[in-house]
Amino acid sequence: MSNIYCRIYQGILKIVSYLLPWRKPKLLEGENSLNKLPKIIRNKGINSILIVTDRKISSIGLMDTLLKGLIKEKIEYYIYDRTISNPTIDNVEKAIKIYKDNKCKGIIGFGGGSPIDCAKGVGARIVRPKKNISKLKGQLKVKKKIPPLFAVPTTAGTGSEATIAAVITDSNTHEKYAINDIALIPDYAVLDPLLTINLPKHITATTGLDALTHAVEAYIGKSNTKKTKEYSKESIKLIFENLYKAYIDGTNIVPRANMQKASYLAGIAFTRAYVGYVHAIAHTIGGLYSVPHGLANAIILPYVLEYYGKAVYKPLSELADLVKVASDYDNNKQKATKFINEIKKLNESMNIPKKISEIKEEDIPLMVKRALKEANPLYPVPKIFDKNDMFNIYKLLME
Repeated sequence: MSNIYCRIYQGILKIVSYLLPWRKPKLLEGENSLNKLPKIIRNKGINSILIVTDRKISSIGLMDTLLKGLIKEKIEYYIYDRTISNPTIDNVEKAIKIYKDNKCKGIIGFGGGSPIDCAKGVGARIVRPKKNISKLKGQLKVKKKIPPLFAVPTTAGTGSEATIAAVITDSNTHEKYAINDIALIPDYAVLDPLLTINLPKHITATTGLDALTHAVEAYIGKSNTKKTKEYSKESIKLIFENLYKAYIDGTNIVPRANMQKASYLAGIAFTRAYVGYVHAIAHTIGGLYSVPHGLANAIILPYVLEYYGKAVYKPLSELADLVKVASDYDNNKQKATKFINEIKKLNESMNIPKKISEIKEEDIPLMVKRALKEANPLYPVPKIFDKNDMFNIYKLLME
């Protein structure tokens, strides 16, 4: 696929995107904001709702307040709690059966990005019953309003509560399908920092670095707008100021709330400006080896930024100034290098490994093919990579 074709495709998509009816979810923010959700659901005339979550959340009682509120509002609820990390087509189909069997009228995605993505997949399939997930992948294939969707993130990283994207894995081929449609933007997003208080350190770190990847890739891409650049910068600033604080003291509510806001803002930014090769590579590694998406992004990000070279010196120098890691005497290349080094330091401070040991050399050709298929021509990256570039990056990531 030629570079010229990719750039023409991206240019047309950027023009078309200005014509799309972009919207943001309505926000419920702050401590105990989850308590407001049941009444909102009742006021929408919903008397039966599906909750999509995972076993861990279901078992530790994180949803208890919500469930009591739903009972109080006389709303019947049905729980699908078998969502796995990197949710599968099978997860979506089993959740749909519960939705249909109980005549549900809305969906709550409760958890990290996986349950929220699974909930979006359910919504897409409900309104497109004749199209399976593989036929919905890509751009604007849903085209119909899905049932009311309420996103309750319990991590601060994926931004799925704000985005058009749902990423679903095919268990047979280990391929990840990204479904992108404005219809998948949740109606409401609940940013209650109390839900993130008990997050383990490693999940705090990897989800936070996931948000950083979203914000950075949106900022350096060629489809950013004035607004998405503002959202990216605000998110990046919040992450550098709050992620390590949330990591070392998970009970500190202020950095927890700030990280939720950072994740949301990054989600708003990349849902309009797109991501880049970091995500394309991470999806292949997550699909084949079940490496958590945030962890993969965290490890890959510095490698890809370095590989872009001079194509990202200017935007990364701006981010270096933003987080105050460079001096006025540095040129753009020096500033960009300092910004990338700051990401490496942040990774190291939170025990993020430098390599992905799961990668097998014999799998690289398949991953290169899948990553390029996902990224080109869609992602408006600073520099377009070919097979050799991608092969080199996978090799750099190996032990």
